[in-house]
Amino acid sequence: MQVRVLVRLKPGVLDPQGRAVHHALEGMGFEGVGDVRIGRLIELDLADGTDHDTIKAMCEKLLANTVIESFTIESAE
Repeated sequence: MQVRVLVRLKPGVLDPQGRAVHHALEGMGFEGVGDVRIGRLIELDLADGTDHDTIKAMCEKLLANTVIESFTIESAE
């Protein structure tokens, strides 16, 4: 089974990478971009039957820094 984990910075956490991309887009002449927040997508190929609590534990222990990041888990199938 395939699972996607989307990790994002929590609201209020500074995002220097997002600011750099926003600045670059403006410099390239793209208008109308209000804000840019950078996250990451992690795709996991897991054994069938891996339960949600196990995946959540993976996220909390390794895949996301829960102090500054939030995450969502979705099935990729």
